[in-house]
Amino acid sequence: MRRYIAFFKMRLMAGLQYRAAALAGLSTQFVWGGMELLIYRAFWLEHPERFPMGMEALAAYVWLQQAFLTLFALWQWEPELIHSVRTGAVAYELTRPADLYGMWMARSLAVRLSRGLLRAAPVILLGALIPAPWGLRLRITPAVFGLFLLSTVLMLLVVCAFTMFIYALTFHLTDPNGVMVLSTAAADLLGGAIVPLPFLPEGLRRIAALSPFGAMQNVPLRIFGGDIAGAAILQAMGLQVFWAVVLIAAGYVLMDAGLRRTVIAGG
Repeated sequence: MRRYIAFFKMRLMAGLQYRAAALAGLSTQFVWGGMELLIYRAFWLEHPERFPMGMEALAAYVWLQQAFLTLFALWQWEPELIHSVRTGAVAYELTRPADLYGMWMARSLAVRLSRGLLRAAPVILLGALIPAPWGLRLRITPAVFGLFLLSTVLMLLVVCAFTMFIYALTFHLTDPNGVMVLSTAAADLLGGAIVPLPFLPEGLRRIAALSPFGAMQNVPLRIFGGDIAGAAILQAMGLQVFWAVVLIAAGYVLMDAGLRRTVIAGG
């Protein structure tokens, strides 16, 4: 376990070096969040009774979505990992006295967390300065805030476990690009990236909520805004735990099977 923690720390510190990229992303995310809220505002002013979420809950969702984008955006793949499998460079990774799945999982967690740490606080601060109901209101009880943090950790585990499952598929596919594109599109629609899940049609919303994508950003962002409350919080977090366990187990088994079949020639 120590070697994985050390590898995690190393990748985390490396990711924290890219401050210029974080600054560029910060400005983009703040502008994008404001643009989204202006679009929702137009619909809300026209028919507020038809909105499936309160405006303050929606504003919290949008600002937190922009603040924690790098934690759950499925399109932020690590192409060098896939490239190492396709070219055979993964052989160098296999010489290390550590499990490949564990190393790559620690790397994925560290990369996403380092990017999020650089951007989250400024977006949250700027969002909190915007007047109600378009800004990020920080009225949340300590108990709910604790559940929000725990749900965010579970969300990060689900996202990284899903990406690890796709990386493990690389050992079995000639070209994983098709699977990556389809899974990214599915995550955007069913995970609440395009619109929050309450805005989807009833049947699609139920499917999305039960899918692994619904266990990603959908849960912690709606917990913070109060759109998921009471017993529904524990149910949603239970699904997060379920999908984290299933995806980690499936990814590990799939990668292990791929490594058993791998033949690396050369000298």
